[in-house]
Amino acid sequence: MPTGKVRWYDVEKGFGFLTTDDGEDVFVHASALPPAVTSLRQGARVEFGIVDGKRGKQALTVTVLEQPVSLVKSGRKPAEDIAVIVEDLIKLLDGASNQLRRGRYPADDQSRKIAAVLRAVADDFDV
Repeated sequence: MPTGKVRWYDVEKGFGFLTTDDGEDVFVHASALPPAVTSLRQGARVEFGIVDGKRGKQALTVTVLEQPVSLVKSGRKPAEDIAVIVEDLIKLLDGASNQLRRGRYPADDQSRKIAAVLRAVADDFDV
């Protein structure tokens, strides 16, 4: 079976293209993916069968061999460091919650601080 990489894949449209190790482009439809796979990530290494379709070569029975390394995951902080940040965030939000229960919004500078911390933590969690 030929091998190659995912050139691009659009989940909403349900198709994309693979590039064989020889540099040939091959159409791939969602129906060629294994049952547990709903999407292909660009750069993923795959193995697949090829059939000549009406508009050119088409992939059949795609098997994902290797996922590309996530740049986001490789740049993440260690989980232990994030745990401390999340605990501090919980304390910060608890204080804001108490003020809101009393009918007052936190001061503008405190609100900005909370928003900045929430964005930073969200960026660390985003995959």
